[in-house]
Amino acid sequence: MATKKTAASTRKTTKKPASSAKKTTTKVTTVKASAAPARVSKTTRFTLSRAPLLAGSVAEFLGTFMLAAVVVITSGQPLFIMFALLAILLVVGGVSGGHFNPAITIGALATRRITLARAAAYIGAQVLGGLLALVVLNGFISAAPEVSQQAQAFGQAAPSLFSPQAITKGKEWVVLAAELLGAVLFTFGVATAMRKKSEVTRAITVAGSLYVALFIASTAASYVGTSAVLNPAVATALQIFKQFELWPVMVYAITPLVGGVLGFALSDLLKDESEN
Repeated sequence: MATKKTAASTRKTTKKPASSAKKTTTKVTTVKASAAPARVSKTTRFTLSRAPLLAGSVAEFLGTFMLAAVVVITSGQPLFIMFALLAILLVVGGVSGGHFNPAITIGALATRRITLARAAAYIGAQVLGGLLALVVLNGFISAAPEVSQQAQAFGQAAPSLFSPQAITKGKEWVVLAAELLGAVLFTFGVATAMRKKSEVTRAITVAGSLYVALFIASTAASYVGTSAVLNPAVATALQIFKQFELWPVMVYAITPLVGGVLGFALSDLLKDESEN
């Protein structure tokens, strides 16, 4: 009899830990199930910081809009454009890298600094930013009151948007060479600035490079009666392509892109030589 009692008591004691294990397992399972919905609610929120390509494209759109508006308002004066670009780079340049110019984007793509998808998004945003500057400024010009005949007799003219003079026939290659030289100098400075660690130093280098390049190119182009732009997106705001003639497209759209590739390639070449 004693043996049976001890066996029965042994069975009772072995069953108790099993019940406690079940309880702990149930508690752990309920904690995991309650924590899962909290994670799902956090991921449903959308912010631009979680979409870097979209955020960069918006920054390129806004930056190009402001830059193109300044170029039109100041009639392409290099000094004003330099200070405007410096401010724009410090405001939104850190989001996208501060291209605001298809020539820079193509040069960065050719030297594998950015991907094809980012380059396509940036160029689309830049062109739209330049077109928006044209539409907005044209709307303000259209809202201006008409100039009376008496005021016109005293030399007062109706306000109009700035646009470079048409290229003189027979001098197309001179303007093309000026645009190419300016684009190479500018993008060379931009590619060099990308290796700077400080954001302020990069902005100053890019703005200063634009001033030097635009001053040289515009002075060279002024000898034949026109001016340089060095930016295909800004050229859309200047109404250069309104008739889609061959030479304006060659000079102000294709030539800066070629200069961008050459400028970035030259910067990489000098960097490799200095490292060797």
